[in-house]
Amino acid sequence: MLVHFVPSSGIVIAMLVACFVMVLAFEATNGFHDSSNAVATVIYTHALQPGPAVIWSGVMNFLGVLVGGIAVAYALVEILPPDVLTPPDGSPAVPMLVSIFAAALFWNILTWAFGIPNSSSHCIIGALIGVAVADALLKARSVAQGVDWKQIVTVLEGLAISPILGLVLAGGLYGILRLVVRRGHLFEPPKEGQPPVWWLRALLILTCTSVSFSHGTNDGQKSIGLIMLTIIGLLPATYALNPQASQQMAQLGQNAAAATPLIRQYGDDVKAQALRSAATLQNAGARLPAEATGGRTPGDTDAQDRATRSQLRGAVYDVLSELKHVTEAPQASPGDKKQAANLLKQMGPPVQYAPWWVQVLSALCLGIGTMVGYKRVVRTLGERLGKQHMTPGQGASAELVGSLLIGTAGFTGLPVSTTHIITSGIAGTMITGGQGVQGGMLLRIALTWVVTLPVTIALSAGLFYVLDNPGF
Repeated sequence: MLVHFVPSSGIVIAMLVACFVMVLAFEATNGFHDSSNAVATVIYTHALQPGPAVIWSGVMNFLGVLVGGIAVAYALVEILPPDVLTPPDGSPAVPMLVSIFAAALFWNILTWAFGIPNSSSHCIIGALIGVAVADALLKARSVAQGVDWKQIVTVLEGLAISPILGLVLAGGLYGILRLVVRRGHLFEPPKEGQPPVWWLRALLILTCTSVSFSHGTNDGQKSIGLIMLTIIGLLPATYALNPQASQQMAQLGQNAAAATPLIRQYGDDVKAQALRSAATLQNAGARLPAEATGGRTPGDTDAQDRATRSQLRGAVYDVLSELKHVTEAPQASPGDKKQAANLLKQMGPPVQYAPWWVQVLSALCLGIGTMVGYKRVVRTLGERLGKQHMTPGQGASAELVGSLLIGTAGFTGLPVSTTHIITSGIAGTMITGGQGVQGGMLLRIALTWVVTLPVTIALSAGLFYVLDNPGF
């Protein structure tokens, strides 16, 4: 449907602007769900009032985003095929953006409306998988080859294992606290309007700080890659290539030449396109450093410059995708796999980056979302998960374990769900404490986690198939 419009037409620009608004709205709904977990304990126990709590959490999220880097952001983006990320003709990837944001945003808002701690990570990953599947079907490719299942399995493994670790470790930590401390304010449900004693209040603020910071290092990155895809569509002449990577740009032609024999020998069913892209990078030669900084060679018009930069970005992603396939090919020798992995690292910086203001924007949207929508999730975690209300010790145990798991995953580039980890952690402390959990609420949460992936996959796949199909 959208493929019938000229890339620079008003409708395409309007859709890109709408996509930009949707990705910011999605990051705010991430705050509804995920950031609310960071402030749930301090607000529910009255250690901090809601206003100061969400402001402090926002500041820590902001710092976490800046410190955490962009590894998680591009671990998600790499689920998409290169021709979807950057179409071969250099046009904006509007169908992909609309499909991802609409599907993820719809499910995030729907689950928030019912007060269910759903995972924003699940939403966005499901939407990305849906687009990859629909793209394979549109191009008559095998779904087994057209979708990077190894990357998807790696991402899903982190999402599946982290809640189990959260439940076991938080339950174990709370059990140790009960053995060491035995009695006191740690194990008493909060009294209405009465803050805990000073030392307990300090402990709760510390755990809130650690979860908020680690949340920024992981969840705060997830929209950064998507924001980048949107602004590249809006302003390709400025953002298609990393202006700070001129040295790596200068080596792209040489690296593409080294990648060519590897792709020719071990490439999959789209290796012909990757070989053409490698030749494009080699032919660009001395022009590549100028392209990184937005410079032009004599005779280039402004329109030509934009198209060249977008197409160069697409060429890099074509080569990167096949090099990644080489590192996973069982028939490739260890030496060839190592060479492919080194080329992947050297060729990534020109296209995998994020300006500082994108990181700031992501953090601000998280904070705003937390301020608007924290109440529903806070009440669910504090009162509706266990058969008795959450105690400060349970909240502190769940958040301390959660911050360690989330922070570790963020710095290693593995996307995990803050919602899943904190919710499972609180459930673990409820079991250890003997209170038990409310089966009905736990079943609702579990069903939401199970249903999220197929629903968002189906929604985004259906949208993408319609929007990117010339027959419509």
